[in-house]
Amino acid sequence: MRPIRIVRRPAAATLTGPLDPVLRRVYAARGIASLAELDLGLAGLLPVSSLDGIVEAVDLLLDARARGRRVLVVGDFDADGATSCALLVRGLTRLGFAEVGYLVPDRFRFGYGMTPEIVALAAERAPGLIVTVDNGMSSEAGVAVARKLGIDVLITDHHLPGATLPAANAICNPNLAGATFGSKALAGVGVAFYVLAALTRRLADCVPHGGLPSAADYLDLVALGTVADVVPLDRNNRILVSQGLKRIRAGHCVPGISALLAEGGRSAERSVAADLAFAAAPRLNAAGRLDDMSLGIECLLTDDPARARLLAAELGRLNAERRSIESRMNEEAAAIVKRMQIDDAGLPLGLCLFDEQWHPGVVGLVAARAKERLHRPVIAFAPADAGWLRGSARSVPGVHLRDALDAIAKREPGLLEKFGGHAMAAGLTLQRERLEEFRRCFAEEVCRHLEPEDAEGRVLTDGELEPAEMTLATAQTLRAAGPWGQGFAEPVFDGRFTVLDTRIVGERHLKLRVRPDGDAPVVDGIAFNFLAVDRQDLPMVAGRVQLAYRLDVNEYQGLERLQLVVEHLC
Repeated sequence: MRPIRIVRRPAAATLTGPLDPVLRRVYAARGIASLAELDLGLAGLLPVSSLDGIVEAVDLLLDARARGRRVLVVGDFDADGATSCALLVRGLTRLGFAEVGYLVPDRFRFGYGMTPEIVALAAERAPGLIVTVDNGMSSEAGVAVARKLGIDVLITDHHLPGATLPAANAICNPNLAGATFGSKALAGVGVAFYVLAALTRRLADCVPHGGLPSAADYLDLVALGTVADVVPLDRNNRILVSQGLKRIRAGHCVPGISALLAEGGRSAERSVAADLAFAAAPRLNAAGRLDDMSLGIECLLTDDPARARLLAAELGRLNAERRSIESRMNEEAAAIVKRMQIDDAGLPLGLCLFDEQWHPGVVGLVAARAKERLHRPVIAFAPADAGWLRGSARSVPGVHLRDALDAIAKREPGLLEKFGGHAMAAGLTLQRERLEEFRRCFAEEVCRHLEPEDAEGRVLTDGELEPAEMTLATAQTLRAAGPWGQGFAEPVFDGRFTVLDTRIVGERHLKLRVRPDGDAPVVDGIAFNFLAVDRQDLPMVAGRVQLAYRLDVNEYQGLERLQLVVEHLC
């Protein structure tokens, strides 16, 4: 385990008004300067018409609808892609399109995006229009094949474009060069929602008495996909997630989301963003990681609650299998790192890990785990086709992954077969024999952006709580004050405690009873995955510890109790 410093967030704004004092401090540290910014009503969304490329996108869809052309949605194999796909299939069908189908690549046969092979498969269904969701920006070859076959192409995506754009009929993406849309943080499902909303508005001009369904009916899918893709929760995304969670809690969501939450032991009626992130999303993602994301999409498309429960149960089984595979791979990754630390003077700031037996659908999780432990960008590779490796990368603040890969590709033409992604996550493919060459190039590129002290790691907190603030009521207030997530972090506090009792539960989680400094009551805590990969000594009973923790509402047999979820213990 690398050393970690606890760093307290400074107030980034001054906030006044009738708020709980803890909540006021938390919001101010996240840059909230006025109560108006906390209004997450739909009226606060950035205008639908302001999304770049949306006019051309709607024109293309209206043409397909008027001509009765078959529409095929080409998705991606993660939760963002699955929710985007389900949203457009449901939405376009309700808007009267003649026939709407979907196709999602098998990541093990085709890889990511609308490749020429996927277009050949799509062409067997004779679509007049292909609509990509959460992919397409790196699909120049596939788009060219589709256009040659006489198939129109609409790209809806949020990934960063390359040097050249695909020759699609229309592209809708807030991250196009020169784009003026007020948020670069939309997930793929957010882009799909905007397209559907704009299409609905245009059609409504021709339909008397408001007879069309509202795009807001699909905000449950938008919330799940946005949280699952870990995009920054700027105000626009917080509105989308907040409104989607309201629908889920009110029971106005697709049966598949309720079933996924129930499979994860969460209540739809009490759900918050964390429930989507840690219960629904991993089960949905498991289909794309180990099998075929069609299973996840079908779970989101069915209107039969019984079938949704059966599909969610199968997704739960896949997720359990994924956890087992991931646990083994994480242990192997830790062993690789340990050997590197013994053999070399120190770990490179940009780290590449590879094992012959690693599962290509799980390497992204391994990279994320290693990044969290080592506080530096990590790429984990698995064998792909004969002679090729497929890598999944995760980064830390200060290193924009896609830009880093682009810089390497420009300096070393031909080294990367293909790559794409975001600032914090990316994917790439390269020849196996060139791994060492790439490993060196990646380490050198990261060194241009990070210093060794950046890899020490830190936990950002919102400071200490007074004894009177460490209550169930405070925890409930914070739970209701979200949505929390990437870029709008859930509150974490720090303080010193005396350990009264410890025990291991679930083989790897540490349960504690601790007494805070000051005149505060004894409180329960849990440190999830305390014994996973990095074995740590149990804190001594009667010993003193410093904790970074979240306040949590632990519900058991209908009773709610305060619990600390420990993020860091020393």
